[in-house]
Amino acid sequence: MFQRLPMMRFGHTLSMTLTGTSHGPQVGVIVEGIPPGTPIDAAAIQRELDRRRPYGRRLATMRKEEDRLILHSGVREAKATGDPIVAYVENLDVKRGPYAELEDVPRPGHADYPARARWGNTRDLSGGGIFSGRMTVGIVIAGALARGLLSPKGIEAVAYTRSIGNVEVPPETLDLPLSELARRSQGNEVGAPDEDAAARMATAIEETRREGDSLGGIVEVQVAGMPVGVGEPFFDSLESVLSHAYFSIPAVKGVEFGAGFRSARMRGSEHNDAFLVEEGRVRTRTNHAGGILGGLSDGMPLVARVVVKPTSSIPREQDSVSLSRKEPVRLVVKGRHDPCIVPRAVPVVENFTAFVVADLMKRGGFL
Repeated sequence: MFQRLPMMRFGHTLSMTLTGTSHGPQVGVIVEGIPPGTPIDAAAIQRELDRRRPYGRRLATMRKEEDRLILHSGVREAKATGDPIVAYVENLDVKRGPYAELEDVPRPGHADYPARARWGNTRDLSGGGIFSGRMTVGIVIAGALARGLLSPKGIEAVAYTRSIGNVEVPPETLDLPLSELARRSQGNEVGAPDEDAAARMATAIEETRREGDSLGGIVEVQVAGMPVGVGEPFFDSLESVLSHAYFSIPAVKGVEFGAGFRSARMRGSEHNDAFLVEEGRVRTRTNHAGGILGGLSDGMPLVARVVVKPTSSIPREQDSVSLSRKEPVRLVVKGRHDPCIVPRAVPVVENFTAFVVADLMKRGGFL
C-alpha cells in the first residue's frame, strides 16, 4: 500500500518519508525515530491537519477534503511502539478530468514540463502528483508527531502570515508573546496575528480571485525554548537543514533568518547582537542573527521567514506549448485552486520547523 521512494525521505535520527500523490488513494507519511512509549496525541495531530485543509475555507480551493487522520501502524494504546509510524489521510474529492490535456500542455509555473522531460508519462501528475501542495499533509503529520518530543522540553514553534501581496502585519505586533501570536493568527482565515491586516489581506485575496489571478506572501516562524548549541555544522547547521526543509515545500522561493537580506545594508556594528546577562542567562540585546550563530542555536528565539510565490494555477489564458507538436498553444488552467496558498502554508512551515528542530536535537543528544 505504501511505496518507499528514497527521494521522498527527509531527516536523520528522526525521519519522514512521504507517500501517495495528489490524486491517488491517499497521502501520508512514514515517520521513523519516535522513541517507544512516547505519547501520541491523535487529536493534536488532527488539529494541525485541520489548520492545513481547504474544506470550510472561504478563500481556499473548493476541493472538499476532510483530511481525517488514520494512524495505520506504529501506535498502540496512544503510545509509539518504536516501529515506524505510518499515518495518512484518504483523497476523497478527486477530479482527474481537468488534468487530462496537461499530459501534453504544461502549465506555466508548475513542474509539468521538467517532470515530463525526465519521466515521460509514467508519473501521475494529476493535481500536481508528487509536486502538489497536497503532499504537505505528510509533513504536517510528521511535524505534529515531533512536537510531542519538544513540548515536554518547553520548546514552542509558532508560524503566522507576515504579509500577503502588499499588505503586511505591523512590526510592533510581532513583539507579542508567542502564545498570543498563535492565538491571534489562528483566529482568522489568513493566519495573520493582526486583526486589521488580516481583514485587508482577505479583501486583497477576494479581489485578486475575482480578477482571475493569485497572490503570494511571506510566512514567518519563531521557535522559543531551544537550548544553546543545536545544529550540526558544517553542512547540517541549523540554518542549512531548515533551508533544505523550507525549499522542499511547494511554492517556496525564498528563505531568510533574522535580519536576513537587510543584513546586506547594515554595518557590523549594527548587525552584531551584543551579549548581556539576564536573570543569570546569557542573552543578546538584539536578535539580528535570528537565534543562530555559526549554524548553532544561541538561546535567543529562532526567527525565519519563508517567501511563498503566487499560486501558479490561475483561470487566465496563458502561453504554453504542445510537447508532442512542438508548437505554441493558449492554455486556460481548469480545476480547483487556491487564489493564495500562504494561509495554508502557515501550519506546514510551523510543523516542518518543529520536525527539523526535533531531529537536530536528537542528533546532538538534547533529546
